Amino acid sequence: MSMSDRWDHLTGECTFRPIGTVRSEMVRKFDAPHQPDHLSGETSRVVLHPSMEFDKALCDLVGFDYIWLVSWFHRNNTWKPKVRPPRGDEAKRGVFATRSPHRPNPIGLTAVRLLSISGLELTIGPCDLVDGTPILDIKPYVPAVDAFPDSSIGWLQEIEQEQAVPPRFSIEYSDACREQVEWLRSEGMTFLERAEEILKRDPSPHRTRRIRPYGPTLRRMGCGEWRVFFEVDGLVVRLVHVQPGYPKSYLTDPGEKTVPNREVQLRYFERWELLPEMRRSFLSR
Repeated sequence: MSMSDRWDHLTGECTFRPIGTVRSEMVRKFDAPHQPDHLSGETSRVVLHPSMEFDKALCDLVGFDYIWLVSWFHRNNTWKPKVRPPRGDEAKRGVFATRSPHRPNPIGLTAVRLLSISGLELTIGPCDLVDGTPILDIKPYVPAVDAFPDSSIGWLQEIEQEQAVPPRFSIEYSDACREQVEWLRSEGMTFLERAEEILKRDPSPHRTRRIRPYGPTLRRMGCGEWRVFFEVDGLVVRLVHVQPGYPKSYLTDPGEKTVPNREVQLRYFERWELLPEMRRSFLSR
């Protein structure tokens, strides 16, 4: 497809062809931070497609500390003109004043540290893109023209000031929940670290953070295919139960083949059942 073929002058529609894919240990949207945590030390890869001379396109990129990744949020297929950002209260903001992935054209822009290049594979530092994200373009990050540290950031100013303060809440576990958490970690489930990070900041109900009231005292947080139940006492968040977001009957249905971590969830049911007051069925995903 030539460049001229990608623009329809009659309809105004554009066609994009990904140049590569992100390969990361973050497989759920819940796993990905809202912005890269440049202190985490995590690494991911960008694997470019072969047979398109991208090896030549990468020439001279070595030597740049950071690059821009232009990506396509392939898991999003809807958008709204106003959204609830995950940070702060539940106030809706115009989508063009946010970094929400739910956009008219779900294009992402992420600055990542470039660690190395080997053939068609780039090793990058902390990233906010899940495994399988299509990459549309790569550009060098140039501090002199890409960074404006003294710029006003509008409604985010207050949020940034709050984020600069250490988390106010502490995390505790019930004995039963601690056993579940230790077992889940032994099974390679890493969502609890992300859950704790969010809850330490603000455990209040919030649609985008997927925190909802559950009964008279509990709150429920959706963490990908898992659910965390907790209660708040002052500045203490007490985790009381963790369970799959899918019922056992759904997990054993041979017709359902796209459930993530199905085997781990089934092993969960070999050890625990849902708490009686939580057997309400198929919990919303």
